[in-house]
Formats: sequence, structure tokens, C-alpha cells
Amino acid sequence: MTWIKPSFLWMMYRYGWGAKAGQETVLAVEISRDGSEWALRHACLSSYVRGAHADRVTWQRQLKRAPARVQWDPERDLHLQPLPYRSLQLGLSGEAARRYADEWTVSIRDVTTLARKIHTLVSGGDLDSAARLLPPVRPYPLGDELLAHLRG
Repeated sequence: MTWIKPSFLWMMYRYGWGAKAGQETVLAVEISRDGSEWALRHACLSSYVRGAHADRVTWQRQLKRAPARVQWDPERDLHLQPLPYRSLQLGLSGEAARRYADEWTVSIRDVTTLARKIHTLVSGGDLDSAARLLPPVRPYPLGDELLAHLRG
């Protein structure tokens, strides 16, 4: 399973600002809009949610067949503490992982230096400067029908 984590700060939380063993390089991967929408259309929630699924058995069947899965994790602040709202994480396997690697990837940039610079500023208490360096976060406009089956 390959996970796409659109939130820079959630990635920094997960990878410890690129300082965790085996995770010292931070890459920003840009994928096509068509690819992300295909993955969302074919995704299943990664955990059972009463009311979102007919029943647990139906959800398990859907999850097993789905080439993509979605989980909603707490967004993070500059101190990597949880915020009161969630960010989407998109897991890809099978056909979706192949398409991601072969068709959807538009660019890959090494942002390790940026991550370390922001971390240094945060550690030094200069949150304003750190915030100015964060990659821009923009709402991803989607029709409600694309996410309706992924709300928990």
C-alpha cells in the first residue's frame, strides 16, 4: 500500500521532519487531478463507520476489492499537535498504485531542505517565519458526489 498524504504538516508529523531513521528524505509528489479523482471514486473508507456502510461485512467486502482507501487523520499545527479538523489520507494498492507510478505522477521534488529549515525555525520559536515557508494549502474543489461515500 502506498499512501498519499496531501498535508505537509501531517507528513512532518508522520516522518518527524525527515529525521526518523529510514525517512530522512522528504519528497513532494504532484499527481494529476484525473488520477486523484479516479482514486477517490474507487476508494473505500479504511475503517468501518456505522451509517456510512450498510454493515461491517459489506464494508469488509468493499475494502478488499477497492484499489484505494481513505482515512481521515487529525491535521497538525507547526508543533505537530493535532488540530480539531481532519485531513484526508489516500492509500493506493493494485491498479491504483500502478496508475500512480505509471500515469498520474506529474513531478517529484525533494523538499528535505525545506522541511529541515521549517523545523529549525519552529524549534527556535520563530513560528511566523516557519509558517511563511509552508507550502500553500488550498481547498481541493470537488463535487459532493465524489466524497459522499468517503465521509465517516
